[in-house]
Amino acid sequence: MKISVVIPVFNEEESINELYKQLLKALSFCKNYEIIFIDDGSYDDSLKNIVSLADKNKKIKVIQFFRNYGKSAALSEGFRYCSGDYVITLDADLQDDPSEIKNLISEIEKGYDLVSGWKKDRKDPLSKKIPSKFFNIVTRLSTGVLIHDFNCGLKAYKKSVVKSIDIYGGRHRYIPALAGQKKFKVSELIVNHRQRLYGETKYGGSRFFHGFFDLISILFLSKYTQSPLYFFGKIGFFTFAVGLIIELYVLYLKYFLNESFSQHIALLIFGVLILIIGIQFFSIGLIGEMIANSNHSKQLRIKKFINE
Repeated sequence: MKISVVIPVFNEEESINELYKQLLKALSFCKNYEIIFIDDGSYDDSLKNIVSLADKNKKIKVIQFFRNYGKSAALSEGFRYCSGDYVITLDADLQDDPSEIKNLISEIEKGYDLVSGWKKDRKDPLSKKIPSKFFNIVTRLSTGVLIHDFNCGLKAYKKSVVKSIDIYGGRHRYIPALAGQKKFKVSELIVNHRQRLYGETKYGGSRFFHGFFDLISILFLSKYTQSPLYFFGKIGFFTFAVGLIIELYVLYLKYFLNESFSQHIALLIFGVLILIIGIQFFSIGLIGEMIANSNHSKQLRIKKFINE
């Protein structure tokens, strides 16, 4: 068994050496491991400290971004290059406790594909706790993945999970949901969470809105990627029906109440616009169906070729 530990780093120079010491202790039960640090455009001495450790320990690998691309991009690169049978992720700020790694491995060996940490006793300010609580509830209800803490940095994965999910933008917040959509078995484990000792949080108010939009995109892509007409068709049908009702009402005023079109020109034009919008939604849905069908046909041809 080989374990890969993937750690995104952004301006955590004071934590790196202490984190490394704790990792060595936590990984003492496993001789075959690798530690992958992804420097996400740090402008302090984080990279310098990581490279210094890598010079002493060949099991440490370093990936450098030349600017800050975000946690999703860092994890994506770490997942691309890791080679372990089990993959552990944790943050570099020392709030995630490396001593939990063995517990996460034990849990995943019970038959799960992903085990997410649950910061039940979270040592963070309310400005982080409240939005996180809200998004966890919404994500749990909307995705059907019944865990309490989707965005905990401390997670354990089987290799098959990290090699099959695509994360970008801010999707790192919803990795358990993405794994659940692909029918992987997801569980959670209560983990120790610690107060930040060095530096400052990278949390910003804009993350609240980014997380909301990321959730919408995940839900849309999971349900309608193969059947876009179901989504756009519903909107198109409703919009077209509203426009048709408006036009029928104008005709009723004209031919039953003898009112001229000029008296209701604004309503007439509005109804026509709504009809056109409805037709456009139908058209978008049909084009989406054509693209989805084309991609599906290509996949079938590839599978047939492989089988032959």
